[in-house]
Amino acid sequence: MTTAQTEERESSPEFTGERPGHGENFDYDEARHQAAYEYARTLAADKRVLDAGCGEGVNSQSLRDVAREVTGVDYSKDAIDYCRSTWKGDNLRFEHVDLTDPQGFDDTFDLVTNFQVLEHIEDDRAFLKALRARLAQDGVLLLTTPNRLMSFSENPYHVREYTAAELRTLLESVFSSVTILGMRGNEKVTKFDEARKRSVERILRLDPLGIRNFLPQGLINFAFARLANLVRSQAKGAAGDAWISPADFFVSDDDLDHSLDLVALCKA
Repeated sequence: MTTAQTEERESSPEFTGERPGHGENFDYDEARHQAAYEYARTLAADKRVLDAGCGEGVNSQSLRDVAREVTGVDYSKDAIDYCRSTWKGDNLRFEHVDLTDPQGFDDTFDLVTNFQVLEHIEDDRAFLKALRARLAQDGVLLLTTPNRLMSFSENPYHVREYTAAELRTLLESVFSSVTILGMRGNEKVTKFDEARKRSVERILRLDPLGIRNFLPQGLINFAFARLANLVRSQAKGAAGDAWISPADFFVSDDDLDHSLDLVALCKA
């Protein structure tokens, strides 16, 4: 992440401990997310693109370099206000939209990207139908979500996570064509994840009775943000302080069970 992006993040919507993160300890999270957008760029050339769940818009604006036009939408008005004040471009716009209740937002697009959102959605099938409705004829949905088999930390913001088989079953109930790939990491990423897992396990051993599950949600969220930073700081040191970039991740169709994120390509 560049210095300019770091400064922009400091004035962006409140940090929750989820990606995207703030500061040097979150280069792993940033890079893993940006790698999905790098893959999206290979599909976005001269296309009308919808970035569904655009968040702070950092990567929406990166797609405009190759796409004919990019529209970023998010249910958070604060996020969209931030995007509109930060990112500019003749072929870039941001709209405050809840895709399950679009209120007149009925545009269709050649490519719809939806990254690290599905795990937050209670009614996942209804949400996927809303994404399908935004696809033009022959349009493609590119979706990522964490692989449950590779998750080792508790995230209070996730409703559920999926295995590759579970995600395929869900997507095939909505889309006619589904391809499941995986986001993998190189040796540098693997070392960082192993160190992060050890740090999480040390923290969880401090609460053997699971008292954390009975705390008020606000306190859980507060603690999660602070512990997320601590875990990454410890993992970064244990892994040799190596800076992780999008180039350290790649999309593959091999060994999906060991993918960090599941990557789905869907057609209506």
